[in-house]
Amino acid sequence: MPFITVGTENSAPIDLYYEDHGQGQPVVLIHGFPFNGATWEKMSTPLLAAGYRVITYDRRGFGSSAQPSFGYDYDTFAADLDVLMTELDLRNAILVGHSMGTGEVTRYLGVYGSQRIDRAVLLAPLAPMLLKTSDNPEGVEKSLFDGFQKAIIDDRFAFLTQFCNNFFNWDENKGKLVSEEAFRGHWEIGARASAKGTHDCVDAWQTDFRNDLPNIDVPVLIVQGDKDNVLPYPVTGQRLAPMLPNAKLITLKGAPHGIPWTHPTEVNNAIMDFIGAPAMARA
Repeated sequence: MPFITVGTENSAPIDLYYEDHGQGQPVVLIHGFPFNGATWEKMSTPLLAAGYRVITYDRRGFGSSAQPSFGYDYDTFAADLDVLMTELDLRNAILVGHSMGTGEVTRYLGVYGSQRIDRAVLLAPLAPMLLKTSDNPEGVEKSLFDGFQKAIIDDRFAFLTQFCNNFFNWDENKGKLVSEEAFRGHWEIGARASAKGTHDCVDAWQTDFRNDLPNIDVPVLIVQGDKDNVLPYPVTGQRLAPMLPNAKLITLKGAPHGIPWTHPTEVNNAIMDFIGAPAMARA
């Protein structure tokens, strides 16, 4: 199992588990909360078949990566991604993030620039800013995030069930777009995550990405369902697209938050069209 060390905590290294398969232009897939790189299976296989080099990794605290007691913020997550990009010497790469993973993409491009990046894909994005403040009245009340953290402390496993319900719009899509086995598989992946990391990541969701956006100078594809019950479409993707002059927004009608699993054909087609279209290529 390959690992990259991104820091230490006391006597223990903080290692990120990653997988690196195929040849060609690199595509880095960054997973959502509270899952890991395994949840990309419906995206990674078509990308490999299309001739891309596919890299997935588990965010610190999740999957097979180390579970430190700190570092669950986007400055650290972006720094972790930068170590991965540098250690693997990835160039002309395509960054693809889903949900929480879109925060790494946004902060990485905002801070580290696009020297190694050709373009980016944001699936059900977190940006521009989810938290409601005096200068961000479109956001979500802080009490909602506080409630999430209390629920995680009280009973993290019950919280995961409710999260997966919202992730898939389970009442509407069970037995159709999502099987009971897939629901259970995602729940089990989330249950293996760090309890502290699960809790602390809720703080990261409240990050203000608005200062990162002017620094993003690569083409960006945004794909989101208009029935997203985790990151509301009007607050996130619909607002974000006009803030990025090189962005293209694709709205999936009736789709939930977990589109890499529920709508793989639509998402894969959108990604393939975007990364293979000469008109969208970076000069």
